[in-house]
Amino acid sequence: MNKKDYIEKAEENLLHVYNRFPVIFDYGKGVHLYDELDQEYLDFASGIGVMAFGYGNEDYEEVLTTQIKRITHTSNLYYHIPMVEAAEKLTKASGMDKVFFTNSGAEAIEGALKTAKKYAYTKNGPGDYEIIAMENSFHGRTVGSLSVTGTEHYREPFYPLMSGVKFATFNDFGSVLANLSDKTCAIIMETVQGEGGLYPADKEFLKKVRQLCDDEGILLILDEIQCGMGRTGSMFAFQQYDIKPDILTTAKALGNGVPVGAFAVTQNVAENSLVPGDHGTTYGGNPLCTAAVSQVFDMFEDYKLLDHVNKIAPYLEQVLDVLVEKYDFITERRGLGLMQGLVLTVPVKDVVTKALLDEKLVVLSAGKDVLRLLPPLVITERDVDEFKQKIESVFDTLS
Repeated sequence: MNKKDYIEKAEENLLHVYNRFPVIFDYGKGVHLYDELDQEYLDFASGIGVMAFGYGNEDYEEVLTTQIKRITHTSNLYYHIPMVEAAEKLTKASGMDKVFFTNSGAEAIEGALKTAKKYAYTKNGPGDYEIIAMENSFHGRTVGSLSVTGTEHYREPFYPLMSGVKFATFNDFGSVLANLSDKTCAIIMETVQGEGGLYPADKEFLKKVRQLCDDEGILLILDEIQCGMGRTGSMFAFQQYDIKPDILTTAKALGNGVPVGAFAVTQNVAENSLVPGDHGTTYGGNPLCTAAVSQVFDMFEDYKLLDHVNKIAPYLEQVLDVLVEKYDFITERRGLGLMQGLVLTVPVKDVVTKALLDEKLVVLSAGKDVLRLLPPLVITERDVDEFKQKIESVFDTLS
């Protein structure tokens, strides 16, 4: 079949919930993707922040190939070595105490919400507990995660959702206080808002929220599904804020392409929340995905990847700042580390489409007006220069 036939066959058999671009990616190498005609694309999206080490990494692929030949699934009724090793490495890297592996980021959010509610139940007994979430946030598309996603058009078609959710203004501590009640059991937010437009939390704001949670005996849930795993220059973004959450969610680059997520909790939360029978998953934490997680953490150390991110990110920021000065339809740059966005006054979807189809450059959007960049963490200055050349070719046609 040719390209047109494949696309038609996909639309015939797949539920139409994605407006896919007319491109068929066949394989990847390094920070480049290749379509069925072997045309090369520079990837500055990394599968929406997933492919931290890029494509075709032999160290990673060897571990997964070996694990596939051994065993891929046992269920959580038994122990297996990759799960034990992955859990140890995740707790060490995050500073949290206990881990639950899931199949996705949305499932990690679901587990975090259940944990927070069970914690309140254990501490205070039955009650109509509430959660404070943030406007402009994105936590997933399941009923629970959608309930705490602070964008109305995502939620509206699916009401009624989970009750007891209030929305505060991100980086506005007064708004958080205004939504606080004696029923509040948790506050959830992204340390850096991703889908909402690349907004990092203000340090003063996050520290005040942490102190409020301590004072009131409620839990702080930080969603680092997109901004965690080295994306911002530390293993987890909250580590740059001198605070620690009670519950942490992670996914995306955690498995570098294998579908896996996790939520992690402090010892206090672990001792006062979920017990056998409260939560579970058939596939979560299976030998294949946790072998990937374990290898990812090893590669972060072996490649000194955090050092590399902190070296290359300023170069990318410098290039982006030049673009802001050069083009009058770019109003600002936002973001942290290798999680960057350019705010545009021209339709961002048109820019994303033109970049992909004309310049073979893969980029993303966020919100209504942000060009979002989530490149593999292994990019070099040469890759940034290639990005600059390609995106300027797009921007020049819009000037």
